Amino acid sequence: MFSILLETRDVIAVDKPAGLAAIPERDPTRVCLLAQLAEHYGEKLYVVHRLDKEVSGVMVFARNAHAHRYLNDQFCRRAVAKTYTALAHGRLIADQGAIDQPLHQFGSGRVAVDDRRGKPSLTEYRVAERLTGYTLLDVTPLSGRRHQIRAHLYSIGHPLVGDRRYGDPGEQARFPRLMLHARRLAFTLPDGNSLAIAAPLPESFTEVLAGMRAASVASARDERDGDPPTLSMASHRT
Repeated sequence: MFSILLETRDVIAVDKPAGLAAIPERDPTRVCLLAQLAEHYGEKLYVVHRLDKEVSGVMVFARNAHAHRYLNDQFCRRAVAKTYTALAHGRLIADQGAIDQPLHQFGSGRVAVDDRRGKPSLTEYRVAERLTGYTLLDVTPLSGRRHQIRAHLYSIGHPLVGDRRYGDPGEQARFPRLMLHARRLAFTLPDGNSLAIAAPLPESFTEVLAGMRAASVASARDERDGDPPTLSMASHRT
């Protein structure tokens, strides 16, 4: 079930849970967020952007055609500021960086760097926390490609934790979810007012983080005491 973050005459912002499709899938029997919201409010809603089914966090829908056009224009012009929290495999050395690589979607649904056929794509990131074998990131996609954050981090050898499409399937299957959360969205409403909407990390995300933090503390203690490192969920070869 979704949580309402904001409701105005022009937009509805919700905190989408991981595992719920944002829009209808090929199987019409599967419930999506758009259908749930339309039924809840008893009105037609308009899609202005998307989140992958596996991703949680802030998602905005327009309530009328004028707001739809207005918001669509901002997304098309990359005037919407998007911030994600992501947990990646491995240790990113630089405290911040950018991945400026063209992305192309293949018939399989996977997205990858492709210098010849790819569309310009830019992702900026900043390290929020380093754990044993993992790095917590604040990520800002400056273009709006499908799977952009997932494909870009995979391309530099740091796939997102729990991402069964990118990375080693056996390793990724050990985690309960894709560790990617749309934390903040900032844009302008049709009345000209600027707005920033945030969604806290869900329990499904923080529980994984808590386990990794505990394992990191134990690993650091073992190294300090001269004991061999303890095998744990946070163990990962980089």
